[in-house]
Amino acid sequence: MKIIKGYHGEWNMGSPGGWEYQRIAQLLGKMAWDMILKNTETGVDIDFEHPQINAVPGFARMILRAHKNCHGKNPVHAVLLAEKETLDVVLENKNFVDYLNTLDGVRASLAEPEHLSLKNGKVYCRGDEATVIFMDFNMNVLIKIGQDEEIRPIKEAIRQGILVNPRGMEPLGAKGLFEVITDKYKDVLSKDTLKHTPWTRQFYHRSTTGPKGEIIDNLVAWTEEHWEDLVLKPAHGYSGHGIFVGYMKKSRKKHIQTALDAGDYVVQQMVPLSLWSEQSTWPLEMERSLYLKEWQTDFRCFITDEGLQGFLARFGGVPTNVGSGGGIQPLAILKTDITPQAAVDSINQALLKLGYNALSQIQEEVNRKAIEMGFTYLLGPIMISPRPRLLTTTHLDELRKYARNLWQDAVKLEELWREGQLDHVVKVGEEEKALALNQPWRGSPALMVSDGLFSLGADLMNGEN
Repeated sequence: MKIIKGYHGEWNMGSPGGWEYQRIAQLLGKMAWDMILKNTETGVDIDFEHPQINAVPGFARMILRAHKNCHGKNPVHAVLLAEKETLDVVLENKNFVDYLNTLDGVRASLAEPEHLSLKNGKVYCRGDEATVIFMDFNMNVLIKIGQDEEIRPIKEAIRQGILVNPRGMEPLGAKGLFEVITDKYKDVLSKDTLKHTPWTRQFYHRSTTGPKGEIIDNLVAWTEEHWEDLVLKPAHGYSGHGIFVGYMKKSRKKHIQTALDAGDYVVQQMVPLSLWSEQSTWPLEMERSLYLKEWQTDFRCFITDEGLQGFLARFGGVPTNVGSGGGIQPLAILKTDITPQAAVDSINQALLKLGYNALSQIQEEVNRKAIEMGFTYLLGPIMISPRPRLLTTTHLDELRKYARNLWQDAVKLEELWREGQLDHVVKVGEEEKALALNQPWRGSPALMVSDGLFSLGADLMNGEN
């Protein structure tokens, strides 16, 4: 029986991130937990250091496999390529390059496009040959950069296959792709992927079928009628920008028209909020008291050709993105033989008994450490929950299977796209399409993520049952 319920809201195949933020959240979460245990009994034994949580080592192994495929045992010069304006401010890129430089026989550089050059048909970074490149921005950004800067070295890296993620993966990040997963191509994909794919349709005046297979004569009119159960989002958007959540947005006509005017939007069935929400003990500063706050919790899976590598757990409102005011939640493996719901209840009650002053002091110390580690967004520390989100070893087993199936299904979908069978749901510019076709993926070493709105057994819907 499947124990993980819910859906992946989107995939990122182009330049997924967040691996380093979870690693830091684990350190901060363990710090908070140790201080909590000095002041109260939780009745729960948990593990913050399980190797399946931290995606950084697996990401590094993927980079080295990609190098080996092109250069064998020759020296490694891995380049993490970022936009000029992010070069000095994105913590995880700097930290990952530092991590790579601790590995035997590896040299890594953080660079911007203008640091690359061509010499005798090879790509160089600041005078040294680049043997493998991870580009921390998508193709549409690359094309935009190319309007003002020289990007021939990047295009050559794509042609030679030394750039990961392969550009052939990126079209699979289009959210409109979900439309065909549960319809035309459902018989060639795994049941696991189908189960976790929400009903999704490209949004424009059209006829189609609804979530229950019903005939919809006019999707726009139907969306207005069923507004509170739906979400409108850009098919190629990121960081929560441009999303209209039906139940939150009263001006349905205005937001529907905005999506129609912008074009390239999808309408998606909204995953019930109670299915992906949990309660955590939280301070009320004005009242100087604690209460059980309901947070939405999403769950990013990092996947490579080796399988599942780690996670990013976020919490907040809708959406949960840090740029939209969300935070990052530590993860821990439940070792005590009780249900996740019972463990969460036990921890929350222990924190309530701890009291406002003690918990606030713990949070202040964690925030000071976060700032010291650079775990910040804009002007302050990234919000972090004092209670970790809990998984069991059974969860891990099921997530590993989910990741394997998703990887294999993505490879099949890329093949269909290269054959031209998905052009109606994957809409990219001609230059972007040419770059993607110039570097097919075919399951080669790469990093992809799936953002899940999952129940891990302690959600509010579970509590209602």
